[in-house]
Amino acid sequence: MDALLAALRAAGEPTRIRILGLLGHGELTVSELTHILRQSQPRVSRHLKLLTEAGLLNRFREGTWVFYRLVDDDGKTATLARTLVDLIPEDDADHTRDLDRLAEVKELRAEKAAAYFSANAGNWDKVRSLYVEEKEVERELLSQIGDREIEDFLDVGTGTGRMLEIFAPYINRGLGIDLSHEMLSMARSNLSDKKITNCQVRHGDMYALPVDDGSQDIVIFHQVLHYADDPQDALSEAARALRKTGTLIIVDFAPHDLEILREEHAHRRLGFRDEEIINWSRSAGLKIEDITHFDGAELTATIWRAVKPGPRHAKTKLAVVQ
Repeated sequence: MDALLAALRAAGEPTRIRILGLLGHGELTVSELTHILRQSQPRVSRHLKLLTEAGLLNRFREGTWVFYRLVDDDGKTATLARTLVDLIPEDDADHTRDLDRLAEVKELRAEKAAAYFSANAGNWDKVRSLYVEEKEVERELLSQIGDREIEDFLDVGTGTGRMLEIFAPYINRGLGIDLSHEMLSMARSNLSDKKITNCQVRHGDMYALPVDDGSQDIVIFHQVLHYADDPQDALSEAARALRKTGTLIIVDFAPHDLEILREEHAHRRLGFRDEEIINWSRSAGLKIEDITHFDGAELTATIWRAVKPGPRHAKTKLAVVQ
């Protein structure tokens, strides 16, 4: 009861309710919240501190950026936070203005990302291999699918179509989606050059995948999630697309502090903790079955494999490849 009352007291202030309403639409940085709320950073930081101490928000630092999001565990305060967000009137003037400014922030992010992908489409595979030995990761990816039959394979954020290329011999149908038309042109050219006829690419959004519910055997995010505004929503959408026996595969970096990846390569997130991916997968109705880390000189690449859990499910396996 004390924790519940403390959370209600923390939320019982107009700006703090506005903050909860914004974070109900995904994680944001302090500077983004300051821009949207039109208040000073010290004042916004004070509100965030109170909400975090009350257990309504999670706070985490990545390099020079600090992110906030609604608490996403299974506790009572998480339920309270989501309930408060849902109770905000849709026609509230302040909330409507906040959402308009949030849309502007997201549009600016998308424009910057699109400009980056357009400029780097020609050498994308080289950019993606700057910090990790991709061949080693690709061998592990293929070994993880074993000899299972794969009818439908979905590559989210396909880029140049590299995942379609390496999985093509083992699948019946492959689809790659990407928001960048330049990337899609590169992917089509690469698939054509290699005479890959069982795969195609399509313009699409990771938050609204152009596939039916329960239609995919494998969905993969290969070095894509660190660009996402809302990784949890992206994983939930992937879970929607998976069959009951389907598998979600995520390849990305473990946490790091290389700010250059933000400054020069448009990364929003500097890697992900195992606990984050595990919790987001659980929220999407999936269970992480296997985690493999690939230690590199500066960065650690990780493969997280998730499935829709059955009645008798194996314990999560963790492996580290030196």
